[in-house]
Amino acid sequence: MNDYAGQHEVISENMTSQITLDLARYVQELKQERKSNFHDGRKAQQHIETCWKQLESSKRRFERDCKEADRAQQYFEKMDADINVTKADVEKARQQAQIRHQMAEDSKADYSNTLQKFNQEQHEYYHTHIPGIFQKIQEMEERRVLRLGESMRTYAEVDRQVIPIVGKCLDGIVKAAESIDQKSDSQLVIEAYKSGFEPPGDIEFEDYTQPMKRTVSENSLSNSRGDGKPELKFGGKSKGKLWPFIKKNKGSTPEDFSNLPPEQRRKKLQQKVDELNKEIQKEMDQRDAITKMKDVYLKNPQMGDPASLDHKLTEVSQNIDKLRLEVQKFEAWLAEVEGRLPARNEQVRRQSGMYDGQPPPTVNTCAQDRESSPDGSYTEEQSQESEVKVLATDFDDEFDDEEPLPAIGTCKALYTFEGQNEGTISVAEGETLYVIEEDKGDGWTRIRRNEDEEGYVPTSYVEVYLDKNAKGAKTYI
Repeated sequence: MNDYAGQHEVISENMTSQITLDLARYVQELKQERKSNFHDGRKAQQHIETCWKQLESSKRRFERDCKEADRAQQYFEKMDADINVTKADVEKARQQAQIRHQMAEDSKADYSNTLQKFNQEQHEYYHTHIPGIFQKIQEMEERRVLRLGESMRTYAEVDRQVIPIVGKCLDGIVKAAESIDQKSDSQLVIEAYKSGFEPPGDIEFEDYTQPMKRTVSENSLSNSRGDGKPELKFGGKSKGKLWPFIKKNKGSTPEDFSNLPPEQRRKKLQQKVDELNKEIQKEMDQRDAITKMKDVYLKNPQMGDPASLDHKLTEVSQNIDKLRLEVQKFEAWLAEVEGRLPARNEQVRRQSGMYDGQPPPTVNTCAQDRESSPDGSYTEEQSQESEVKVLATDFDDEFDDEEPLPAIGTCKALYTFEGQNEGTISVAEGETLYVIEEDKGDGWTRIRRNEDEEGYVPTSYVEVYLDKNAKGAKTYI
């Protein structure tokens, strides 16, 4: 036993000198490289935001100059038709109208040039810069996988030197390490975590000199009205982020997985539906077994009392009804997600023969970025900020330390709530907790008990006291 323990000490020393120290240094190198790639991503994102701001500014200036030119022309025509106005005043109005028209033409040319520049920058952003950064990250991960395989092989060789009796097992480890296919692994990761988003198209030119009703360009930077498809938009607000370079907040996962991109959310919802269908099948099998047992008791009373199974049979039936309601709820969410995703190949239909399903709800997404007014102009969206907020991806940041959401107030539980669903938290009546996210209109407030316990509770179950000085807090009257 002492010799056996001594051999394990040799293994430990060799692993420390040949594997552990090298891997620790390599992890630091990967961390720096990864941060550098993320920095390039943020830099490219800030550049496209700046170009968008310039485009918006040029477009508003073009619109303003066109309106000023129209007013100057109308004023000149009015002065020219008035017999009581002197020729000097008419000439002055004519010159002013010419100046305004020239300014409108200059603004038009500037807007056209800015638009062409932005479309070119956007094309490079989505087809050159971003794919290049992702390629660097992929290559970095492939090198990491290979390095891990080399470390596994080194460990096997160290162990082989002192334990010949387990050589066959170590041969299997070496074979597994040498069979690593980093390209295949990368493709599996891409398929598992792809978001399902499509790059936006070019922005169309909006000519304000034409006397016609202006409409919004059909591009993904501003949602078209009535098409029912949510698209990315610069300068507006959207739920989440498209780019994984920005840190995401830790917290409980919503029940409908709305924090995930469409493709990932669809997979999670489909998995949940399949799990619920399996549970329903188990419950139905149990109900059939109890029913058969009850029939046996009815035919042979000496074997047992049939009435004793009624309670269990009722309980199982109630469980089936509850599970069916859960399936309908998740299938509704799944239908909503599949309605927003691009056309997919025909897939295997979900199990629906065991019960009658409800038709999926119609997805109505009304985008109201801009509204045309009777005079031909349009009203801008309230928020003119050009900060790009895009949909979040489930991209694990294993190197960066993320900070939890700050508390924006406190709350007192008015009633006891048993948080049984995923993403909720249980509270006791009279308990005081921290508020970290307000009710966004869905009837749920996000709270925290301590660093490890946070989740959602019904807003009607708590009395909220917001800190007016906290970031993001709103004042209620």
